[in-house]
Amino acid sequence: MLTIVRRSHALAALLFAGLLGVSLASLANEAVDTRSTVTDLLGRKVKVNLPVKRVILGEGRQLYLVAALDTQNPIERIVGWRKDLIQSDPDTYNAYLRKFPGIADIPTFGGFEDGTFDIEQAISQRPDVIVLNIEAQHATEDARYIEKLDALGIPVVYVDFRNYPMQNTEPTMRLFGQLFGKEQRAEAFIAFRNQQIRRVTDVIAAHQPARPKVFIERIGGYTDDCCLSFGNENFGRFVEMAGGDNIARDIIPTTFGQLNAEQVIVANPDQIVVTSANWEAFAPGGHWVGVGPGADMAEARRKLAWYTGRPAYAGIKAQDSQAFHAIWHQFYNSPYQFVAIQQLAKWFHPTLFADLDPQAAFRELHERFLPVPYEPGYFVSLGEPEIKP
Repeated sequence: MLTIVRRSHALAALLFAGLLGVSLASLANEAVDTRSTVTDLLGRKVKVNLPVKRVILGEGRQLYLVAALDTQNPIERIVGWRKDLIQSDPDTYNAYLRKFPGIADIPTFGGFEDGTFDIEQAISQRPDVIVLNIEAQHATEDARYIEKLDALGIPVVYVDFRNYPMQNTEPTMRLFGQLFGKEQRAEAFIAFRNQQIRRVTDVIAAHQPARPKVFIERIGGYTDDCCLSFGNENFGRFVEMAGGDNIARDIIPTTFGQLNAEQVIVANPDQIVVTSANWEAFAPGGHWVGVGPGADMAEARRKLAWYTGRPAYAGIKAQDSQAFHAIWHQFYNSPYQFVAIQQLAKWFHPTLFADLDPQAAFRELHERFLPVPYEPGYFVSLGEPEIKP
């Protein structure tokens, strides 16, 4: 009897809505709304049908985490993505291409930030969600993309690995876990990452070693400019966690910035760390050091030697001791930051971390969470033997 009464009330409500000119279809949709609410990295409450089956990635390098969740087939949900992975990390892209040839068929687009995003193309892919980095917020708001997509029932969520990675990586990973219905997998990844970070931070806290002065040259070879760097975030924070003293910490007020050559010379850093990668797509034949999966270490070391001649490094301690290092730039924009922190610690405190093996840790991550095999080549130094795999 109660069921009959409820059905009668529902029918009356629909008829009343029709008299008011309200769409019956719209009301029915509201009645069967099965969407869940998630909170993104800007604190926005967003309704999404979970688990999502069709995803557009606002940055292709979000594959670094997607692959750790959908390990068997990391491209099965991706129906569109920004082409930055193909251009900025071609070696990783090719590793996935060899195992998952269908990756070549994923539609690509430009960035929200530079105004080359094709909203019509995105709509045609019928995504359940679009995942954007937080730095795209102002561009999307200016173009009113959120409102346009929301009107079509396409939710947008924001994530962050880049601007505040030590604060935002875990909630970003958990958000992806929610979206994909892989919460336990995300938590396992987080636990492994935290364990690997503590292998450095616990030792630094216990021993309180003297901190070498360090200058991080950001995106070495992507541009000829000097001296791009990091403030007290991203690689700048990694340096501090690894027991170094980031000379740009109090000069650059935000995550990214630039010092002039005189500031570097006056600071007189003990060690120089260049973040670089295979940037042939952007700077053909440039001074970038092509570290990354499968890199030619002899060639990487040869290219790293060029940096010792920069005017900004004339007469500094690092030049005298040849304490120049290059490390894969994409650690700045992935959940693999612990590998960079471990390698920095070995450079800064080789005796204290003699038994620490960042390559073994990264290999374990690949074996436990990623569908492609580990290939060495992510870091190189002058003045020391070649790092063996």
